[in-house]
Amino acid sequence: MTAKTMMEARDLVQTYSVRQGAFKSASLHAVRGVSFALKAGKTLAVVGESGCGKSTLARMLTLIESPTSGQLFIDGKDATRPDKQALKALRRDVQMVFQNPYGSLNPRKKIGTVLEEPLVINTTLDKEERRRQARDMMTRVGLRPEFYDRYPHMFSGGQRQRIAVARALMLRPQVLVLDEPVSALDVSVQAQVLNLLNDIQEEFGLAYLFISHDLSVVRHVADDLLVMYLGRPVEVGPREKIFTAPRHPYTRALLSATPTIDPHARGQRVALKGELPSPLNPPSGCVFRGRCPYAIERCQAEVPELRDIDGVTVACHRAEEVMHNTASL
Repeated sequence: MTAKTMMEARDLVQTYSVRQGAFKSASLHAVRGVSFALKAGKTLAVVGESGCGKSTLARMLTLIESPTSGQLFIDGKDATRPDKQALKALRRDVQMVFQNPYGSLNPRKKIGTVLEEPLVINTTLDKEERRRQARDMMTRVGLRPEFYDRYPHMFSGGQRQRIAVARALMLRPQVLVLDEPVSALDVSVQAQVLNLLNDIQEEFGLAYLFISHDLSVVRHVADDLLVMYLGRPVEVGPREKIFTAPRHPYTRALLSATPTIDPHARGQRVALKGELPSPLNPPSGCVFRGRCPYAIERCQAEVPELRDIDGVTVACHRAEEVMHNTASL
């Protein structure tokens, strides 16, 4: 049986108008042309350097911002620019877990109140039922129910992130957007939280959109990968195909920078030259060409379109050569 598509993005674009002085403004292209289909029980990882548009994409997918253009569907419903009533209903289906477990919880509210708040706003449940559901969710994420009346400062970072996950699950969403959910945690605690997320996904059949810069984590959690550079998707496809033979030189550089215990892999580092260009003034042609060891004259003149190469979608004029060179390492 084919899994149901819980979220679909079609050519999402987000552009901001930025003031430059008293009388001048410029367009900042934060996200350009992102498309994907996310099925129930699956995890799509979005990776890339800081400034590539990951968090902007997350704000669109969680309906915090509307896209400048493109379409977004959640459980088959058009969520691109819903009216107020539809927006409230759709937001129940998509919840977010933020990066910082210390900053995402109100320090003045007890944990029980934090967990009940989504139910107070979105349901008509009475106080006793809200309390019961909150305690039940605490148990599901590995927290003791007697912690119900404690404040956030009384918990460790890993426990706070469990609370954040529990809060996101209170409305029984279809999709969780996880924005760097373990990057602020110790390595041993990271593993515990990742195992919790895996168990919850299996139990509830959730779809995950997992935003991260840590490819060693991504390799263990993702089913598919979406690699972004300066707001554009440059490579999209199944995790194992991309990790085994990346088609885009940027993906190849990211993977080579991933820590490994394999002594033979340590000498294969691909160093990128230069800095990430400004999104206010992106390069002509391929936006990666200024840092790319494969760049040719065509890369300056022509924007590479996304095309399929053996089940992976890639935006690179010389993708076949990159793939061949990677396989020969």
